Amino acid sequence: MSDNKHENYEILNLIGYGLAKFDMDFVKQFGYKTKTDFYEEMVRCGIGETVGVIKNRQDLFDPFFPNARKGWWQKGDAYIHRKHFIDSLFGNYDTKGYADIVKLYLKDKFQITEFTTAKASPIIKSSFKQLQLTGQEAELYFKTNYEQIETFKGGLLDDARILGDGYDFQIQIETDYFLAEVKGIRKSYGAFRMTEREFICANEYKNDYGLIIVSNLENVPKMTAVFNPIKNIVLEKNERTTQQISYHSKSMSW
Repeated sequence: MSDNKHENYEILNLIGYGLAKFDMDFVKQFGYKTKTDFYEEMVRCGIGETVGVIKNRQDLFDPFFPNARKGWWQKGDAYIHRKHFIDSLFGNYDTKGYADIVKLYLKDKFQITEFTTAKASPIIKSSFKQLQLTGQEAELYFKTNYEQIETFKGGLLDDARILGDGYDFQIQIETDYFLAEVKGIRKSYGAFRMTEREFICANEYKNDYGLIIVSNLENVPKMTAVFNPIKNIVLEKNERTTQQISYHSKSMSW
């Protein structure tokens, strides 16, 4: 199932979300008066092979929004993680702001510049960059579904990502505390990387430290929890020297 995805699944998801949420207001942001014209333009641009491919992506998101179209209601919540991820990044944007995100994607990934006539705001550009972060998508999925992991069932989750101390989340189960570090993998097979801080933290907490691999992000995600990962996964040390550049002022009166 992990291989049954369209090669342009990411932009198709963005378009489908925009159509389902904003309907014709989204289409008008691209200069078209009908959805059919918009669908055909996306086909001409190589986003999908047929009009049906574009329309079907809207059908996938329709059940998650209060509109008159039922879409693929038979699929239930199987793909709601895609909506949650887009919501987390762009859910607060109005039609124009969201359309600007899609236009930036078309320009960046497909070199399609015909829609980017207006200047996008800096914060829109910064938000667009977040779309490329696999880890963020995996972390959001874990936050929403962590109780599916038996060890964490009924636990109280605290977000520790801002602390940067070698783990992403703490889960309290009565008087016990577990740490979770989340890694995202696009497909059902792939490698991950642990930082030195994460490695040290995992080595310290051992069985109370869970490495959570969220794989198959391109389709229906799957979570795999490995506790005491230093013991249970073969890890190869890879040393790299990085140069950090900063700029300092002279002392001045303020």
